[in-house]
Amino acid sequence: MSEKVFKQITVTGCSSESYEKAIEAAVEKASESLRGLSWFQVTEFRGGIRADGGIEYQATLNVAFKVD
Repeated sequence: MSEKVFKQITVTGCSSESYEKAIEAAVEKASESLRGLSWFQVTEFRGGIRADGGIEYQATLNVAFKVD
């Protein structure tokens, strides 16, 4: 059978360095508990401002994995 089915979950990664690092953090953490990750789609970029004036980059993404 060549049909495939995927399930998506939403995760948000955070980084003090960049949006790219926030995406990498989200995918890395999701891969610790989910197997068969296939793709991701960024749905939102936003940021937080810390009390010390620093910036926190936040990237929300849908991560998909194949359903066996």
